[in-house]
Amino acid sequence: MRVLVTGASGVIGRRLIPILVRDGHAVTAVARSPASRAQLVRGGAAATNVDLFDAAAVAAAVTDHEAVINLATHIPDSSTQMFLPWSWRENDRLRRVTSALLVDACIARGVPRLIQESFAPVYPDRGDQWIDESTPIAPVRYNRSVADAEASADRFTRTGNTGVVLRFGSFYGPDALQLRELVTWIERGWAPIPGPPGAYLSSVSHDDAASAVAASIALPSGIYNVVDDTPLTHREFVDSLAAALDASPPRLPPSWLTPLFGSVGEMLARSVRISNQKLRGASGWAPRYASVRQGWNHALA
Repeated sequence: MRVLVTGASGVIGRRLIPILVRDGHAVTAVARSPASRAQLVRGGAAATNVDLFDAAAVAAAVTDHEAVINLATHIPDSSTQMFLPWSWRENDRLRRVTSALLVDACIARGVPRLIQESFAPVYPDRGDQWIDESTPIAPVRYNRSVADAEASADRFTRTGNTGVVLRFGSFYGPDALQLRELVTWIERGWAPIPGPPGAYLSSVSHDDAASAVAASIALPSGIYNVVDDTPLTHREFVDSLAAALDASPPRLPPSWLTPLFGSVGEMLARSVRISNQKLRGASGWAPRYASVRQGWNHALA
């Protein structure tokens, strides 16, 4: 299959490209920097630079492809910046503008399949109840654009094409800046994750997320949660990381601090025990790491 991948040099994209090439797909990888494009070419892809906010450039890029995978994001460079609303403006623009332009282009150029990255922690707080794809999302102020990206994919599906939305859990991996910062905090005895210690957090490793995207090439239209098998509570999450670091269990922020984290803190404080059963049943995909308990050592290595 001829596949165009935006965001190909990101933490998921650069893992995905070798899988798609290995599976026999002809891949066009979109990346901004010459160094990233050169690395993608060495991995077996054709690489290009596309202005993802230019309708004509996007239309030209999708031409002659059978699937488009949109992984384009712009995540703030540090955990501190993540709590600043203006740090998400470029990411919002990608979700609102680029997602819509890609759908317009795919419809106009006859591309039959679109795969759109989304974000599973936008589900509402459900305590210890399992959450599946039928649960309506409830974005907070900083990530309302998640709904815009999903709406574009739905518009694509309603034209009779195959639109797939992948709602990823909280990422972790050896090249995750947020994990490095969390390690530093835990070694100091703190874990800056707002919310009750018993609130659930649903994660997925970078490697498992990439393999899920590759599996989505054959999925029917729909929304799919991409998370590991066993969500952990905040207390279990930080304690298991501390154990992997041979550190003492860290302290979590008191509840009165949560409002100070803004809308990002509001989302992080939710309990989201998310199920991956729909994706597993439809694709045969399974995460390599059942939970972060199994994944920490690989990420820390």
